Amino acid sequence: MAGPTDLAFDPWDPEFLADPYPAYAELRARGRVIRYDPTDQWLVPHHADVSALLRDRRLGRTYRHRFTHEDFGRSAPPPEHEPFHTLNDHGMLDLEPPDHTRIRRLVSKAFTPRTVERLEPYVRGLARELAGGLVRNGGGDLLADVAEPLPVAVIAEMLGIPQADRAQLRPWSADICGMYELNPSADTAARAVRASQEFSEYLRRLIADRRKEPRDDLMSGLIAAHDEGDRLTEQEMVSTAVLLLNAGHEATVNATVNGWWALFRRPDQLAALRADHSLVPSAVEELMRYDTPLQLFERWVLEDIEIDGTTIPRGSEIAMLFGSANHDPAVFADPGRLDLAREDNPHISFSAGIHYCIGAPLARMELAASMTALLEQAPTLALAAEPERKPGFVIRGPAALRVEVR
Repeated sequence: MAGPTDLAFDPWDPEFLADPYPAYAELRARGRVIRYDPTDQWLVPHHADVSALLRDRRLGRTYRHRFTHEDFGRSAPPPEHEPFHTLNDHGMLDLEPPDHTRIRRLVSKAFTPRTVERLEPYVRGLARELAGGLVRNGGGDLLADVAEPLPVAVIAEMLGIPQADRAQLRPWSADICGMYELNPSADTAARAVRASQEFSEYLRRLIADRRKEPRDDLMSGLIAAHDEGDRLTEQEMVSTAVLLLNAGHEATVNATVNGWWALFRRPDQLAALRADHSLVPSAVEELMRYDTPLQLFERWVLEDIEIDGTTIPRGSEIAMLFGSANHDPAVFADPGRLDLAREDNPHISFSAGIHYCIGAPLARMELAASMTALLEQAPTLALAAEPERKPGFVIRGPAALRVEVR
């Protein structure tokens, strides 16, 4: 079934990437599900449908727990991509029950609310230190100087990765996450494979060290976690650590810089936030809704489903458009308006259902800490140069955000 050929939705068009939200409005007007041939997917743009499908067990992040590639009408990944898929496919984000249930239960034993809460003084202190450095320099790149170092340091601190090794983490993460874009190139795949190999080898050495000498860190906790005889395999520990690092690097970094870029474009809201720092918690939620750092999330159709009279057959792939869902006027009053005091804000930036982001409390803490530190120490922070967006669509954010302290 061919899809419409006159869509404004074009994830490779720079104009679309600059502001995809008008195209999303067009998609929502078209209907509840739209066939998109360039990626061989069904686009789902409405909040109610995205929210329901995230919880629908007829869909899955994988199909391998029930079908072979051949049974499902899909081709196996190229053999040369195996290191990436071994790493990716053993993380709980890309697993379904019963494996997902077992791994998430075990990871939750180590990644507890108390563990996150215990980090708060470290997170706030580091945020103040990074903001102070930006102020002393009169400005700089908010992405490289504040947004990126904070979550990278925090998750590395949690896992127990030595300070001297942390510079490698961000390049590995960026290369691996290139594979989550639509139709990645051969060069992108090659970089992701190489990063997967190097990252995995590094973490296996770290796991071996922690087995010999356990510490009070998350990696030692993952090694020790057990439940009725169940334990994480070494590959599951490696994949979990990479998942936590990648999520911290990509989602939290982009939520920070997307948020500040939006504030600079809405001076009335920035002024309101500067006047009342108690708005920070609701501002974090609204900024994640307003310019969503993860625009699209995919699911495989494990059994035929019907959406608004259209049958989506087994073997299809659904692309749930988080950015569109977060701007759906059926759920959000005046969704194109940035409202830091918005009270009813059921955004789905952290997903929903069994794959709801396990790191959401940590991400919220980091976003609030960096925002508060910048408001307190850099009350005259301003945009120094119009930023350029990175070329990807799925993971949305600028390549840099140059700012000055006036």
